[in-house]
This record gives sequence, structure tokens and C-alpha cells, in this order.
Amino acid sequence: MEREDSSLPCGDSWVGPIHVSRSQEPLVADGLHHSETVTLHPEVMSEGSDKLQACDTLNANDQGGPCGWFGIHPLCLQRFRTPRWVLFWICWAGALQGLIVNGFVNVVITTIERRFNLKSRESGLIAGCYDIASFLCLIPVSYLGGTRNKPHIIGGGVLVLALGSFVFSLPHFLSDTYTFSKEAQDVCNLNYNWTNCNNNVSYGLSYYKYVFFLGQLLHGAGASPFYTLGCTYLDENVSTKMSSVYLGIYYTMAIIGPALGYILGGQFLEIYTDIGVDPAEHGLTSASSVWVGAWWLGFLFAAGVGFLVAIPIGAFPKLLPGYYTIQSRKVSEMHGKLKDSEVSQSGFGNSIADLPASLKILLINPTFVFLSLAGASEGMILSGLATFLPKVIESQFSVAASAAALLVGMVTVPGAGGGTFFGGYLVKKFNLRCASIIRMCLLFSVICLTMCTVFFIHCPNPRFAGVDTPVTNTTPFKRDVVSFKADCNAQCDCPTERYNPVCGTDNVIYFSPCFAGCQSFHHLADTKVYENCTCVEGPGRNETIKDSTVVIQAVREKCPNSCTLMPLFLVMIFFAMLFTFLVSMPSLSATLRCVAESQKSFALGIQWITVRLLGTIPGPVLFGSLIDLSCDVWQEDCSGQGACLVYDNKRMNIHLLIITCVLKILSALFFFLAWFLYRPPQDVLDSNPQEMREITPEKSLPTVTQILQTPEINGVNAPNSDVISNGVASHL
Repeated sequence: MEREDSSLPCGDSWVGPIHVSRSQEPLVADGLHHSETVTLHPEVMSEGSDKLQACDTLNANDQGGPCGWFGIHPLCLQRFRTPRWVLFWICWAGALQGLIVNGFVNVVITTIERRFNLKSRESGLIAGCYDIASFLCLIPVSYLGGTRNKPHIIGGGVLVLALGSFVFSLPHFLSDTYTFSKEAQDVCNLNYNWTNCNNNVSYGLSYYKYVFFLGQLLHGAGASPFYTLGCTYLDENVSTKMSSVYLGIYYTMAIIGPALGYILGGQFLEIYTDIGVDPAEHGLTSASSVWVGAWWLGFLFAAGVGFLVAIPIGAFPKLLPGYYTIQSRKVSEMHGKLKDSEVSQSGFGNSIADLPASLKILLINPTFVFLSLAGASEGMILSGLATFLPKVIESQFSVAASAAALLVGMVTVPGAGGGTFFGGYLVKKFNLRCASIIRMCLLFSVICLTMCTVFFIHCPNPRFAGVDTPVTNTTPFKRDVVSFKADCNAQCDCPTERYNPVCGTDNVIYFSPCFAGCQSFHHLADTKVYENCTCVEGPGRNETIKDSTVVIQAVREKCPNSCTLMPLFLVMIFFAMLFTFLVSMPSLSATLRCVAESQKSFALGIQWITVRLLGTIPGPVLFGSLIDLSCDVWQEDCSGQGACLVYDNKRMNIHLLIITCVLKILSALFFFLAWFLYRPPQDVLDSNPQEMREITPEKSLPTVTQILQTPEINGVNAPNSDVISNGVASHL
């Protein structure tokens, strides 16, 4: 932590030396530990000792509120009333949100599509419900919460987040066991009447999407105060220089959450969904195309952790010790044209009646508007890729869902976390002012645009009988017509409702063992193998099973992929994440600086509304719809069209390339306009930030009289953050 500036307004009223606390505790006379003597301005020295009582009054009001719950304030908790402990516990909240929403949900998207017969646009809407709830809650939370106890609201949000995680897991317990947990064997000449909807256990599973909608809505409502009130609470309790570091750590921890989500979620997917069923008995392994892992375990785990984390967060007070001291030393960098507006008036923002005026002032702040639009463009890309990148890797490189999740976590999370922390560090290291921060965002956004070329990389689709390869060499084939039937399986009466792909020894995928013409099956290790497959051309391989030699012609696994482009794809994704998240923290710092102190919470709320309404809500739906356009084979069941079974890899990547390039160009344009239209206040010298430290008494330090003239200091009640920001800091 940096040592706080010794030019404290209260200390300026002393005659002679004073002591400056290295902690956030109130300033007192001699006897404080860890203190040092500083020299006062001559003008302040001349004020004399008649204002000693005034300084004592200010110090008495700078002790903050007590820690505790419902009127219970144990003495042992009071030592934790520091920004560092606030950061520690709020980081847990941010990590938990990332673990659930950006980790577990993204990992299980492909799995729940398969388990509950969902289309990509439906699973995209599930992801978007989080942002819909955030959008609806942000205005009341950010505006009204800005003048109330922020930790209490954040703690309540963690409880709602935990409840949403529990609800999200309910479809597993409410639905019947997975189809492949039963003994049905769809080989040739065995008709199990799958077209009878009364006997089809998969019928109606897609209606569980509404339970997923509810769970995600609760997730969004619970997390809505995290990045508005949470950021503001940290920012108002530390110096301007350290604010970017605190927020950088907070956002970095919020990205560690998805890292854990991808790792844990991938491990949970290695466990079979129906606990108590031995998948080996049914020839299922995690390499099977029909494998469904225990997607629900992570959400139950997160729900339990959430209820525990909410307890300490809700104990913090509305104001921490030393709050007034910190606010009195901050210099406003809000857009220069707003300097004389009503946002600079003391008490603005305390009433709901001020909301229309506050919103109007934000909307005429061009820097804030274009920073918000840039955030929406970035948010649309991130939300879309976060939801479907595991699916893209699974389809492009023929890997299991658990392996795809682990790869995404290993590559994207370090890039995102490193970019977030390093972005905040650059702002602090070079002591950047608002205009310089926006220029840096523009630079990194342009660099990231070149990383979109990652979607030029794609692998050819595995050969699929009836889709891009004839079922047999003697079967008439048209590439624009999907047909799995041929003379070799005509007598089998195979159902198209039961997708159970197998890989033939000819390295061709068949829709099911039945469509491959397989007559019998065996268990080999943990998987099923098939023999006497009339549609599989070429010799099989000999295996010894139960002391008998069997000629295997198909196996229930994915066909091997000879494509070697995955390492290059993952490296480019890493750098794309790095440069994308290098923008996130500086953009947040620029937003906090270009608005008035009284509008910080509300500004973040409006910005998050913009990001969600124009970015993260339509993002997953748009990306999901584009991915659906690249589908070659759809699942058909009694309820109609279900999940996509086979994608065209080249067409999928072309769609992703177009949408990401367009959005990145818009993002760079919005950053340019935010910088071009920004007008700093007259007393902010961007060209020489060092001059900002050479503060004169007339411009920087409020006199003791000015401080004491604020009604909150003389009143009984401690002032809220927004009042102090206007009544004291706006004089700087």
C-alpha cells in the first residue's frame, strides 16, 4: 500500500507538527503508533490553535461505523474495518460469481443441450437471462444503493446468487434418468418403438429450460451490486492512485473464479450424471459422443459456498474509518462541461427525485456514453465466446466436453486475468490521467482486432455417413441432402430419434450402430464395440473378448482427428483474451474519473445496463443463432427439432470471424470518440501529471471552515459517500 498524502485538511488546522496515520484509523494527537511528523503550509499555520476543537469534531466523525449484524457488534470484529479486508471478502463474491456464471454455466452448456434437447439459441438465451436480470436490477441497486449501506446490499446479493445456483441444479433431480442409463441397445433388427412418444423418456425435456431461465435470473439479480456498489465502495475508501490497483485485484479475482469453474466443471463432467449408475455397464465413457457428465454438482457446491461468503460481507459498515480524509484529498476529473452543473451541488443524488436529472447529465457526457458503447461491443464478444468457445473447440478438434472445458480454462483465464491485473497496473505505474487511459484502451482494442483472425483456423469435419460421405460406395449421394438410410441398413428399421454415433474402422462416423448395420455388440474395457456391421466397409480389427476372437468394426467413441492446428488456435485465443482484458480495467478507471463523485455508483449502473442491453444479453443469443446456422444435422424427437448433432466447422468459423471483426471495429471507433470528445477540467493538467501533486492551498485543500460548513459534519448522522464527495471533494 502507498503511504497516504500528508496534506490532510484536518491536520492543516494544527499549530505545529501533527501525526499522519499509516492506517485508515482516525487522526488523533501524540501517541499514535506508526506515525510521522509532517510540515504544514504557512497559511494554515497562521490560522492558530483556535480551530483545534473543529479538527477534533472532524476526527470524531471520521471513525466510521461498526462491524456486525442486526445491532450486534462484537469488539473482535472491529479490527477488520479496513479496505484490505473489504477487498478480501468482496473478491470472494466476485470469484463466486465468476465460478458460477462464467465458469460452470459455460462449461455445461453443451452438456445440458445434449441432456435436455436444447438448441444453441435456447442455451444462448439461458446465458442471456443472467444479464436480463442484471439489467432490471441495476437502476434501483446502483442509484438507491449508492446512498445506503453497500456491504449489506452486496451480502444480500450473494445470498440470491447462491439460491439461483441451487435452482439451476434442480432439473437433474426433477427429470427422469438419462436415456443411456437404461439397457436399450439400438443394433440392427431390434425395434424398440422409439417413435412412440408415450414411451419416449426424452419427450418434453426441453421444457426444463424455464428452470434454467429462473436460475440464471436469480444469478443476475444477485450479482447486480457486485460491480457497481462493490467497485464504488472500494474506490471511495482508497486514494485515487490506489483505486486502480484495488479494482484490478478485484477484477482479477473475478476472473480466477471462471478458472476454477472451468477446472472443477471439467472434472465434474468426468463423473457420470446419474450417480449410482455404473456407465461401464452401458459401454459409456467420457469420450462417447452421448456422454453426459454430472453438470449439476458444481452448482450445488457453489450454492453452499455462497451462503457462507454472504455472512462476513454483510458485517461491514456503511463508512470505513478514514473515509472523509480520503475523500477530501481526491481531485475530480469529470468531464469539464459538467463542472458547474447541479451534480456539483451538495446533497445531489440523495433523493429519487434527482434520478431524471442525474440520468440526463450522464447522457450528455459524451465520454461516458462512448465508453459505455465500447463496453457493450466488448461485452457482446466476450459473452458470446464465453458461452460457446468450449462448443467450438469440441466441434473443431473432436475432443470431449470435459477436455474442451479444461482447455478453455487453461488458455483464456490466464490471459483474461493477466490482462485485467496488468491493465490496472499500467494506470497506476504511469499515473495516467483520463485522456491517456482512453488512448491506451484504443491502442489495445486495435491490436486485439488483429487477433480475430484466429477464426481463419479450422479443421475439416470428420467424415459422417449420410452427411458428407455416402453410407456405402454404392449408395447415391447428394451433399445437400442428409440421408442415413441405404441398402445395407434397409432391413434394420432404424429410429432417427435415438442419436448414438459410432466410429467405424473405416474412420467414418455413423448415426447409430443400427444405421451402421451392426448385428451384435460386446463390452471392451469401459466402452461398447460392435461387429457384423454391414455398412462399414473395409476390414475390422481382431480383439479377444472373454477368450473369444471378435472382429470389431465400430466403437462407441469419436473418430480420431488428424488436425494439428489446435495449439496455434489456443495460442491466438490466449493473446486475444490478454489484449481484450487489458482494456477492461483502464476503461473502468476512465468511467469513474469522467463523472462526478456523486454519480459514480449510478454511472456504473447505467454503464452496466448499456453493456447488458446492447451487449451481453443479445450476445449469446446472436452467437448461438450463428452457430445454429452452421448445423448440418438436427436431433428430431416427439417435441420437434432438438439440439444440433453435427456442425459444419468451416461455416461455423466464418460466421464467428465476421461477427467478432465487426464488433471489434465498433469498439475501437467508440474508444476513439470517447477520447476525441473528452474535455478535462481546467485544473487537470494531462500533459504533466506531476503538477497535480504540487497542490496549492487555494486550489486543493478545503479549509476547516469549508469542511465544517457541510451539514453532515455538524449533524448527528454521518454523511454518506455521495454527500461527502460533493461537499468536500468537489472543492478540490
